[in-house]
Amino acid sequence: MAGRTLTRQELTSLIETGEIDTVIVGFPDLQGRLVGKRITGWFFLEDVADHGTENCNYLIATDMDDNPVPGYRFASYDQGYGDMVAMPDWNTVRVLPWIPKTALVLCDLSEPGTKESISVSPRQVLRDQVDAAHALGFEPRLGSEIEFYLFHDSYREAHAKNYLGLSPHSPWMEDYQIVQTTMDEYVIGDIRRNLDAAGIPIECSKGEAGRGQHEVNLRYTEAVEMADRNLIYKSAAKEIAASHGRSVSFMAKYNMNETGSSCHVHSSLWNLTDNSAAFAP
Repeated sequence: MAGRTLTRQELTSLIETGEIDTVIVGFPDLQGRLVGKRITGWFFLEDVADHGTENCNYLIATDMDDNPVPGYRFASYDQGYGDMVAMPDWNTVRVLPWIPKTALVLCDLSEPGTKESISVSPRQVLRDQVDAAHALGFEPRLGSEIEFYLFHDSYREAHAKNYLGLSPHSPWMEDYQIVQTTMDEYVIGDIRRNLDAAGIPIECSKGEAGRGQHEVNLRYTEAVEMADRNLIYKSAAKEIAASHGRSVSFMAKYNMNETGSSCHVHSSLWNLTDNSAAFAP
């Protein structure tokens, strides 16, 4: 059985007993990467839990290389960069089994003075769309299959090679192949088990058509929770691979001679009145 999210009271207890000493307070940037701070447990309880923590607003106005770029109305060099407050969403508390004594809580972003929600933050954009669906009587639910490549190279080794000539973990196609995926299981199995223990239900993993290519399938759920799970999944896959001296890439096409990696998002609408599928025959 998969693990689950924690309540605020459960997190408080784990910090007070010393089982958790670090809380990652995070949120997605515009590229879908987890950003934020690592907060010492006692300070999280004393200050951040009720007041949030400030982060520079350039974090949701950057390019893929994390550089601030012009042209954003929300934040730019022209108007100066300020802060935004990351307030814990208490529905998102998880222990991260692959990082010792660490929990994660995802946050909603707001203006420091007015406490007004920042409408261009990724979680808020999605939440607004879900609210629009609710107003029409629907609950959007999503499931994902996100593919990636596993490499023998570590992240540092890949960088030293300028990300050229990377060594796929399998020398051949491994679509549905059990023998080859068993050879990869020390990484892929670690990803599955840790995510499941963190309250992110994993249905399965499988080899894909590319050399060293895999997918991990997440159990469907409501839209914002699904987006949160995918955010954590991609971060976890990278961190767990790194712990084994390996690396992964979710790029759609890391090499023109290799099979592309897809992101399948299965979506459905459910009636709020009776929890039935809206368009089922």
